[in-house]
Amino acid sequence: MHTVHTRSVFPGIGLTCVKTDKFKTGCLSVNLISSLRRATAASSALLPQVLRRGTKELPDMERIASALDELYGARIEPTLKKKGELQCIGFYADFPDDRFIPEAGGVLEKTISLTGGMLLSPVMRGNLLLEDYIDSEKKNLIDDIRAGINDKRGYAIDRLLEEMCADEAYGINKLGSEAEARAITPESLTAHYHEQLKNSRIEIFYCGSAEPERVESALRSALLGLSERSGINTPQTEIVLYPPDNSPKIIKETLDVSQGKLAVGFRLGKAMKDAPDYPAMMVFNAVYGSSVTSKLFLNVREKLALCYYAGSALDKHKGVMIVSSGIDFSKYQTALDEIIAQLGHIKNGDVSDIELLSAKRTVITAIKSAMDRPSGLLELYFDSLIAAERYDPEKLCEMIEKVTPDNVVETAGEIETDTIYFLTGEGGVDDA
Repeated sequence: MHTVHTRSVFPGIGLTCVKTDKFKTGCLSVNLISSLRRATAASSALLPQVLRRGTKELPDMERIASALDELYGARIEPTLKKKGELQCIGFYADFPDDRFIPEAGGVLEKTISLTGGMLLSPVMRGNLLLEDYIDSEKKNLIDDIRAGINDKRGYAIDRLLEEMCADEAYGINKLGSEAEARAITPESLTAHYHEQLKNSRIEIFYCGSAEPERVESALRSALLGLSERSGINTPQTEIVLYPPDNSPKIIKETLDVSQGKLAVGFRLGKAMKDAPDYPAMMVFNAVYGSSVTSKLFLNVREKLALCYYAGSALDKHKGVMIVSSGIDFSKYQTALDEIIAQLGHIKNGDVSDIELLSAKRTVITAIKSAMDRPSGLLELYFDSLIAAERYDPEKLCEMIEKVTPDNVVETAGEIETDTIYFLTGEGGVDDA
């Protein structure tokens, strides 16, 4: 069991404490949340990597590693997430729970202090972040951006979203572009750093056995420099209910690949209007394509053998669903037609009791599996905080149990195909 306590540390800095005795380690995540923007995406992606390199007191990785060793192997790592149209950067720390090393004492406070030092007291020269650190991490960031094309499945999804959401922030890669990364200078990154500290919404999550008052006190000491903030942004995700055009946009590209990658983007329609029904959406997604008992898996992949894999993924913050599939070049149209047809079956009420039960089990198992890890618990509560409708994981499971076939059919009812992206090999486009 766990209990959840929320409070404000300073203006624009929220704290969610998940208090539990279940784990031998505690964890903490500090998240600076801002709107995903093309001009700053690469700078935001780079920033936590540079901040992690050194503080005024511990100006290099060797001394930071030594300090973490003294905290019984605690870890502090930079984080970068995209949630809807929000870019979330910061740090994730895990460390031994003080209950198991009572002779040490204060591991929680020391870890929070070190994390605060990385955020507020980075090593600088001439009031600028160190050029050496920036150049080194820029190279790593550019390598990561370039490496995106090596994962053809992920590349196809990224290209789908770029095309589907070309006029929306959702189409921006969370890493930014290579050109944007190359343009970063010590001056521009330092200015972006100060802007992020001044204006970002900051959400902090803790999971462990410590009392919330103790966590809050440690954070107040570590983040004292943020106590006078004002003018804090509360970024939002723009929800587009339906495709802007009457017919789906079709994009076909050619690369040196031996297997075609088909990615289809859908808008969720009225399911995202007003108060989204997240339990029904999650169960629908499992019925349609996110589980091994789904219609896409059992029919498109297994029964009809039209693909090597097929699955759906839902972003409930943005109201977008993506179907991703690996196919032979010549099976493009047949596979696409069947992917759309399976959605049509659900719209027409073809949801059996066994499909519904299996979908519920899949979704609930995934939630409870996440709750068995400190990091998983934090992610669930972070997801809830960002969502249009707040939810508790335990209550969410209860609500999922109550989802009916009618709820699933209603969710599917106005889902529309927005964009179709097909990555094919030489000569494959003509065959498709």
